[in-house]
Amino acid sequence: MSSAVVTEVLDEPTWRSAAATHAHVADGLTAARRRRAGVGDHHPVDDFLFTYYTLRPGQLRTWYPGIGVGLAGAAERKNWRFHRFTDGVATVDAPALLAARGEAIRFTERLLGATAGRAGQFGCFGLHEWAMVYRRSAEQVRHADWPLRLGSAGTDAVVQQAQIRCTHYDAFRFFTEPARPRNQLQPTLESRADLEQPGCLHVGMDLYKWAYKLIPAVPSELLLDCFRLARRIREVDMRASPYDLSALGYRPIEIETPAGKAEYVALQREFAELGAPLRERLRAVAGQVLTAG
Repeated sequence: MSSAVVTEVLDEPTWRSAAATHAHVADGLTAARRRRAGVGDHHPVDDFLFTYYTLRPGQLRTWYPGIGVGLAGAAERKNWRFHRFTDGVATVDAPALLAARGEAIRFTERLLGATAGRAGQFGCFGLHEWAMVYRRSAEQVRHADWPLRLGSAGTDAVVQQAQIRCTHYDAFRFFTEPARPRNQLQPTLESRADLEQPGCLHVGMDLYKWAYKLIPAVPSELLLDCFRLARRIREVDMRASPYDLSALGYRPIEIETPAGKAEYVALQREFAELGAPLRERLRAVAGQVLTAG
């Protein structure tokens, strides 16, 4: 066990208490999703965190101290993937993690750094969700169980009158074909690191994705911080969408109006500020793996 990598060893009572607390908090965050899954129910806002993002509730509740922290008496982790057990202490096996996921970790570190160094853009007004239903009937849209606030024609009119400035590839790829030429940019997977910027709501939500892709090197407290931010952003994302979700208690952000645009921008700026320190913490974790590996 290299002292250059392991900077702290937690005694067994301390880390088991932390793991139990984390599991309890995670269970609370996923309780509604687990209840819905048990009866085959769906939620247009909250389910996104468990369908588009792929970490399962059971995986979210598993606690990791993060790279550089050892766990005394954690013999059950001896055979966990990307772990090593030496002299009675379990630690993250950074070389094994890097050997298996090195390309993805290098990309994550580069993307997070590039995004952090770029100024936020705050003029998209959440029109990506509108472009995803442009010139589709109410029956063809993704959330067909929920009505469009302005109807199909009114939704199309908002898109036609707007300047769409989506910089996020994973949002742009769901645009309808007629909506794609209306975007000022044509993001690709290859151009992702050149375009993503901290004002984008999807970039803020994606911090959760980059966090769980760094498991087990990422501390679980950081993972939950990213999850909570993603949940807040997702709510705003759908409140600003063309769907009427008022029956679920979501007041719409009417981005087709000046007041709605101003509200959306204010929330964008808030989320960009909240995401910045999380991004730097994740980038530091990726850097630690690259260095230790």
